[in-house]
Amino acid sequence: MGPPVATAKLTLSYPLFASDFDPQNNNFLLVGGGGGEGRTGVGNKITLINASRKQAISEVVEIDLSRDEDSVTSLAVASSTESSVTAFAGINTSEKDQNAGKNEHLRSLRLEYPPKRLGQEISSEDTEVKEFKGRTTALGRASLFTPSTAAKKETYQRITRLSKPQKATSGQLGAIATGLAPDGEVVLFDAKTNGPMGPWVEARLSLGKGQEAADVDILGLEEENGSAGAFIVAYCTEYEIHICRFSLKQQTPIQPQVAYAEPYPEGSGSKSRPKFRSVRLITSSLLMLLQNRPDRQGADIRLLELSPSLRGNILCSKSLHKGIKSATALSVCHLPAPSPSKRSQHAVAVAGHDISISLFTLEHPAEPPFGSLKVQLHVLLKSEHPSTITSLAFSNFVHPSTPQASTPPQYLKLASTSVANTVIVHTMPLVPYPAPSKKSPNTRYVLKSPGPTEAMQTTFSVIMSALVIGLGALFLQAYMEIRGGTPAYLGAKDWLSQRVHDYVAVPYMFEKQANDVFSVVSPTGSISQVTDTATAANEQVENIASESILSSLNSLASEALSSVSSASAVVSSSTPKANNLHIRGLLSRHHHHRHPATDSPAPHMVIHAEEGGDIKAGFLNPKDAVVGGGSKGKTQRWEDLNHKERELWKKRLQEAGAWAVDEGEAVLKGVFFGQVAGFVGEAVRGAMA
Repeated sequence: MGPPVATAKLTLSYPLFASDFDPQNNNFLLVGGGGGEGRTGVGNKITLINASRKQAISEVVEIDLSRDEDSVTSLAVASSTESSVTAFAGINTSEKDQNAGKNEHLRSLRLEYPPKRLGQEISSEDTEVKEFKGRTTALGRASLFTPSTAAKKETYQRITRLSKPQKATSGQLGAIATGLAPDGEVVLFDAKTNGPMGPWVEARLSLGKGQEAADVDILGLEEENGSAGAFIVAYCTEYEIHICRFSLKQQTPIQPQVAYAEPYPEGSGSKSRPKFRSVRLITSSLLMLLQNRPDRQGADIRLLELSPSLRGNILCSKSLHKGIKSATALSVCHLPAPSPSKRSQHAVAVAGHDISISLFTLEHPAEPPFGSLKVQLHVLLKSEHPSTITSLAFSNFVHPSTPQASTPPQYLKLASTSVANTVIVHTMPLVPYPAPSKKSPNTRYVLKSPGPTEAMQTTFSVIMSALVIGLGALFLQAYMEIRGGTPAYLGAKDWLSQRVHDYVAVPYMFEKQANDVFSVVSPTGSISQVTDTATAANEQVENIASESILSSLNSLASEALSSVSSASAVVSSSTPKANNLHIRGLLSRHHHHRHPATDSPAPHMVIHAEEGGDIKAGFLNPKDAVVGGGSKGKTQRWEDLNHKERELWKKRLQEAGAWAVDEGEAVLKGVFFGQVAGFVGEAVRGAMA
């Protein structure tokens, strides 16, 4: 969820195409538009709007223009005083005058303000405001474009852009650009004059046949390097960015050069390239570009760094959200610091074809190199207008000069207009950064507090990812050690209490197979059935290589289960090759898988040696184990064997791979030992899992 944004909306009587704030007073907004030359019944107008209140905006003055002329296509506020505002607008003359070769498309006018002091909030309920009719003065009109040679005269003033007002001695440069002209043109003029009279055209930039400027921007260089009257001008065509420098004092010839040309996509057969929609000068060596992808596949914000020779290099790109198929407008506002600062922030607004407004912040170094740029989405405003957004305009932010303790809350305003007669003003709070204190007197106001740079975020993400992976691997290794799946590198078995260890440390593999192979599920079955199933299982595992104890047991379990699936019992014996099961493991598995629901005593493990030297093993109830002095058919506990018998059995168990010397004799205690395997057949009816 984005930060709170106050919204005020007003619906006028005509479609709107242009807007601009008073650069000295963000309480006033100028908008213009209309229905064109008198065939629609909709008038052509310019309206001064009171935007001093966050929740409501209202009309102050509405200027009716001639219905015999075209609508207002572009608009820019040049300067203002406490009593009035001066603006330039693009308005074509009548079609008849255009066909006669006369099109005074550039107009200048002055509007009076209501009788209120500069900077004060104006209420629409104020009697003076309600009764104020305002006086509008037409300062002049002029035709600055080269006359069109086309049979049908359709050229109009598509763009009107002015540099930000600075000192009285530095001058103000204006730029206008053609639309629908056979040969595109950008004209630079001195905007400090009271009207378009005399030889005030400073330069003409010819774009060539079929070329048009999609956007133009101007930046005064006085604040950056103290060059009074010096400017840098940038304009974009569909696929190129052009840059030139200009001075009002020297009036040197303009030599625009291509700073950047959009290349064709690599590895693609398509000749389609992204098209530039807008350009803005962030600093004299950093530009922001708005670009639409081919086939309405989305839009991107791109940042271009200029070298001293005015050659551009793309630094980074930021894609707009997927709902935007193409962008229609761009506006940028600088949030200056009270004194020279190492870093600076710009507010950026982009309008999409889906009637949304994406609001970003651009945090960047004040001077090159611009390696630590950061573009962040601040808020996404959806469906603010009923139809296509035609213009965006930020208010001009002037850093307060009062002490921080007594400074009132600061706000930034964003105006947008649409062809559906609507104008909306969004008011967003600014925050001081860093927080005001005695240690940081150079507090600046920002739309969003700067966070870590992208490089720092990437480093943090890599470190956190490595930490998570490392912890995951550690826990997995500990778990496998506890269950006996890997060698004990960490000694994880010692981390648990005996009770928890006994619950967790179950065999890691072959649990179901071991349960099936070493359990007798049909104690009432016949001897012949048991013998037949055991023989079938033995035949299936004859060809299994016993390179290791666990692989041999796994093969036995899988093959035995598939062979005796229809049998009613599973035998717990096998051939010598399949008998390479460790005694400790056999005891552990049988203890884990036996059913403790009965009160009968736990079965005993019995080991017999065949006359041919083979060893058989099984589990019997104590009542079925015939205990005796070692005669045929009798068994004896390990504790009852004499030394010679113990040594003989240890040798046989070692040879069979069922016991190792380093395990000691403790594991053999309680195990019964005999000589003849026939006891299995005699006692199988009483055997249990």
